[in-house]
Amino acid sequence: MNDWAPIAKEYDPLKAGSIDGTDEEPHDRAIWRAMLARYVPNKGVTGDPHLTLFVARLNLQTTEEKLKEVFSRYGDIRKIRLVRDLVTGFSKGYAFIEYKEERALLKAHRDANRLVIDQHEIFVDFELERTLKGWIPRRLGGGFGGKKESGQLRFGGRDRPFRKPINLPTMKNDFYGEGSTEKRNWSREGTRDWRTRDRDYERNRDKRWPERERSWAWGESERERDSKEDRSRGRERKDRDR
Repeated sequence: MNDWAPIAKEYDPLKAGSIDGTDEEPHDRAIWRAMLARYVPNKGVTGDPHLTLFVARLNLQTTEEKLKEVFSRYGDIRKIRLVRDLVTGFSKGYAFIEYKEERALLKAHRDANRLVIDQHEIFVDFELERTLKGWIPRRLGGGFGGKKESGQLRFGGRDRPFRKPINLPTMKNDFYGEGSTEKRNWSREGTRDWRTRDRDYERNRDKRWPERERSWAWGESERERDSKEDRSRGRERKDRDR
C-alpha cells in the first residue's frame, strides 16, 4: 500500500472498479470485458495529448462556438473537437480542447471544472486516452466515474478518486472461538467452573432448605405463643375492671 494514490497513475480495470483500489476479483461483467480488451488509441486523432483537455457532460445543444467562447478565457486555443454521432451528426456530450500553452491548460483544468454552460454543469479533466498507460474507454467497461444507477462505478479519476484504505488487524474470528488452542482451552475451563459452581449452589440450597422450613415453623409457633399471651393479658384486664 506504499504506492497508493487517490488518482490512478496507471489504468487497471480491476482497481478502477474498487472504491479504494484494493479489489482482487472483478465484481461486474464490465470489468471482465475491460480486463480482456486490447484497446489501441485512435491513431486518427492528432494534436499534443499533453496540451488537451477532456470536457464532458455538455448540453447536447452546446456548439463548438460556445465552447470556444468559454474556454478561450484561459488562453489561446489551437483546436476544438466536439465528438458527434457519425450517423445523426448530433453531439455526444463531450469534447476535446487543445491549447497552445501548458499554462492555459492548467488554468482551465483548475477553474473550468463544474462550470455551468447552457444549464449543464460540465466536467473537465486531462485527456487520458493517449496519456494514461493501459487506458480502457467506458464503452469497453473501463473509464472513470459513472452513475450509481448504471451499477458500473469507476474510481481513481478526478471525478471519483480512490478512498484511502482502512488497514484493520487480521482477526480469525476469535469471537466465535476459532482462535488459538489456548483460548479454546481457557473457554472450556471457564464453562466447567461455571457448571461446578451451579452444582455446588444447588447442593447447598438443598441443604439449607430444611433449615429454612424449621425457622419458618419456629417463627409461626412463636407468633402463636405471642397471640395467646396477648389474649390472656386481655382477659386479665377485663377481670380487673369488673
